[in-house]
Amino acid sequence: MAVIDETGEQLGTMNTHDARDMAKERGLDLVEVQPHVTPPVCKFMDYGRFLYDKKKRASMAKAKAQVVQLKEVKYRPNTDTHDLETKMRKAQAFLEEGNKCKITVMFRGREMAHTDRGRELIKKVAGLLDEVAEMELEPHMEGRFMSAILVPRKGKKKASSAPKPPPSPDAAA
Repeated sequence: MAVIDETGEQLGTMNTHDARDMAKERGLDLVEVQPHVTPPVCKFMDYGRFLYDKKKRASMAKAKAQVVQLKEVKYRPNTDTHDLETKMRKAQAFLEEGNKCKITVMFRGREMAHTDRGRELIKKVAGLLDEVAEMELEPHMEGRFMSAILVPRKGKKKASSAPKPPPSPDAAA
């Protein structure tokens, strides 16, 4: 097997027992890092520390990963204007946080005959949220529910609350 020491220097090919004895003399473990090559490659390292560092890197990667959630806002076909705007602001807040938003219209009883109202309502909400979201999934029926999914627009970051100062007259010269 090919052996690499703890500093990364290649020691060449050697017998498994000799390599294991050499690693033990240095207070390290002999770890096979590439088993599928000929000859297999082994390295001297502290295996416990290696596993600890690997776990730590995985933990840091998980902490940095952004988790996108699917939030839902429910409407009825006869939802009034004020209620519509209130729920729309809530949907906008979800989208600005980077989450997906599912717009659902619930139908009961005879309202099932007027699914076109639900489709218009979803289109209206999507139109009002057009500058912060785009439609990922068009309105479709799922039993007594009609739903569509909105996702945040790419490239749109939160605008800073401070207005930009006008350019100075010296800059034009």
